[in-house]
Amino acid sequence: MLLSLFLIHLGFASATALASTMIPIIISVLTAVQTPGLNVIGMTMLLQFVVSFGFILPVNAPQNMIAYGTDTFDARDFVRTGLVITLAAMVLLVVFALTYWPWMGYMTKAV
Repeated sequence: MLLSLFLIHLGFASATALASTMIPIIISVLTAVQTPGLNVIGMTMLLQFVVSFGFILPVNAPQNMIAYGTDTFDARDFVRTGLVITLAAMVLLVVFALTYWPWMGYMTKAV
């Protein structure tokens, strides 16, 4: 699901638009699946962080378009750097989801 949200983000120019579109869908899918021990709110929070990863294309976020408008770099440079930052962010997100968030009780239901 993380990768699908990364790919979907390529088509949105606003994290707000993506969040308002995808978060209700994510909540309804996670609720319908009813995986034992899965905290729907915690998983939604994890997937919500993906919405803020607008690093790959200049059109993924308004601030990217402003930086691109300075003509100090081209789109290829933006994509190259954005892929590295996105991979690093994804790795950190998975590490936190597997370690810190379970300690905080975000990823599993209380029994």
